[in-house]
Amino acid sequence: MHMPHRFALIMSSFLLLVASACGETEAEDDLHPLSVGDHTFYVEIAQTSDERAQGLMNRDSLPDDHGMLFVFDRDQRLSFWMKDTSIPLSIAYIARDGTIREIHDMEPFSLEPVRSTRSVRYALEVNRGAFEEAGIEIGDRVDIPEL
Repeated sequence: MHMPHRFALIMSSFLLLVASACGETEAEDDLHPLSVGDHTFYVEIAQTSDERAQGLMNRDSLPDDHGMLFVFDRDQRLSFWMKDTSIPLSIAYIARDGTIREIHDMEPFSLEPVRSTRSVRYALEVNRGAFEEAGIEIGDRVDIPEL
């Protein structure tokens, strides 16, 4: 391999490494700590209609203790499905005061709606079983961050 080609290969590898490191930093900057009792999840916030519609669709995995908090501007009965979502998830429906009202497991790719039975303000999606593993139950309080 000629020296200019080797240099170009090394530089392009370096730039690819720098670009992927920057991407990880930006993603981490979008995470907010969310405390539920003694446990902390690191969540992305979905508060616009576009962000809520996209949710966790088209992802291959979700790191442990990560999730997505869906924020609505008024209390309402919510309904979520798993269209284009391959990750098995659990969802907690949360009242305006941060109290978990319901927890449901959700099936990957299911178009069956998972509805809240009460009006709530927030929904928190995490890896399936994460609430149970952390000892989180209905009635526990979520420390909702200032948005």
